[in-house]
Amino acid sequence: MKKIMALFCALLASAAAQAAETGNANTATATEDLTMTQNAPKILIAYYSWSGNTKEVAEKIQEEVGGDIFRIETVQPYPEEYHATTTQAKQEINEGFKPELKSKVDNIAQYDVVFIGSPNWWGTIAPAVSSFLAENDLSGKTVIPFITHGGGGVQNTVKDLTAQCNGCKVSDNPWTGYGSRTMGIGGWLEDLGYAR
Repeated sequence: MKKIMALFCALLASAAAQAAETGNANTATATEDLTMTQNAPKILIAYYSWSGNTKEVAEKIQEEVGGDIFRIETVQPYPEEYHATTTQAKQEINEGFKPELKSKVDNIAQYDVVFIGSPNWWGTIAPAVSSFLAENDLSGKTVIPFITHGGGGVQNTVKDLTAQCNGCKVSDNPWTGYGSRTMGIGGWLEDLGYAR
């Protein structure tokens, strides 16, 4: 009987030691997760979307990386009819016009990384995105463009965005996608180091 009790006590002590080690490991993992969360960059996804294509891409990026999302909207909306919108956009781009925006990002200084989305309008970024860049100090921040198009590709969109983004670090690996297609975004974000 003494042998059985001794064996039982030894097993109990072994189980207690193992539980303590597991608890320490879980505590260490929780601490590492908290540290990684605290050191993770604060992300903003800002986008302008007339037809909804760029909005879909922005939402997919947010789904993949988290962060806050901000829709860039003009005080005076563009016409609903496509031809009227393209005519107005072409005139605004040629004149360097920057439309007034409805709202501003609260405390933009808090963000480390800003994804900026725009449709390709006449080979460049939408005037509303130019307004956003002019109104917000993004110096020192990493800016990652994502561009949607109806067949025109990237053209001068990223070059023009970079020229208007004073003091920021614009990624040389932008997303360019036809319409609202989001296939491949996960791999692109992983290549950038922002996938969860």
